[in-house]
Amino acid sequence: MQEWFKIDEQMATFGPRLRDDLKISPDATLKLATTIADEIRRTIKNHPELLDNLVKSPIEVKNRRDELLAFQGFMDICNNNKVKDPSVIRAQVCYQNYICFVYLGDIWFKAFMKNLDHNPSLRKCCKRLTNNPIRAFRNAIAHGNWRYLSDFSGIEFWAKKGSNQNKEMTRFEVSQDNLHFWQALARCVAYCIAEILLENSH
Repeated sequence: MQEWFKIDEQMATFGPRLRDDLKISPDATLKLATTIADEIRRTIKNHPELLDNLVKSPIEVKNRRDELLAFQGFMDICNNNKVKDPSVIRAQVCYQNYICFVYLGDIWFKAFMKNLDHNPSLRKCCKRLTNNPIRAFRNAIAHGNWRYLSDFSGIEFWAKKGSNQNKEMTRFEVSQDNLHFWQALARCVAYCIAEILLENSH
């Protein structure tokens, strides 16, 4: 069985934000990955059709999990070597945003957000990841509608609100601190989903 201690520790650093913004219980914020993994496991047990639908993609769950692990390995190399070259840092930002918000896709998040079981932590995380402003950020990254703020303190991006494609794009802004939280939350939930899907697909 997968041990979640390391991710639990990483996400616990966002405890106040998880409690205040996402309204996740204090106990769950101390072991978010463990809590989410248990909720995913329970949901799949109660809704086996959900597993069938999620593993039908031509891109297998293992492929996505492997890319997530490779991405983490790349980030560890950069961080351990304290790479400060601006070109490398920009490449990290592009890679991280693509993996977290585009490649992993929101199909997993949407699927578990809509389940009818009582999984408060999972539902709240998935809801945050599929609603604006993160949804708008995902679309902006996918379509190249983003750039750094002039002082590099964050990113400004443009996306359409809602489903009306005739509306003009809306400008959004995200600070580095908020973006770091979004990325960590997306990685945590996606990794939990991937591991539990693999656990149940054998």
